[in-house]
Amino acid sequence: MDNDGNLRDGPEPTLRLRTEELDWLPIDEEVVVLDSRRDVYLATNQTGAHLWRVLSEGTTRSGMIDALMRSFGVDVETATADVEAYLDVLDEQGLLEVT
Repeated sequence: MDNDGNLRDGPEPTLRLRTEELDWLPIDEEVVVLDSRRDVYLATNQTGAHLWRVLSEGTTRSGMIDALMRSFGVDVETATADVEAYLDVLDEQGLLEVT
């Protein structure tokens, strides 16, 4: 399924957090991240922390959208926009692996 809810050919790629030189710690409803490769600290809000945990186990875009909808009660359009924005930031930071 693509981001507009349409079926597409083939399975969705699995998304994961980079495993090398990346440490993180959940603190309350946030996640604090140390990217040793770039010597950068990052922090997430509650929604970002939830998506971070989902990504740490490996998931798809659809899986992330479903997780937001279930956990926060948002509609598919909001969840899709939030997931896409989050993935864009993680990709810009070099934190994602796609398989």
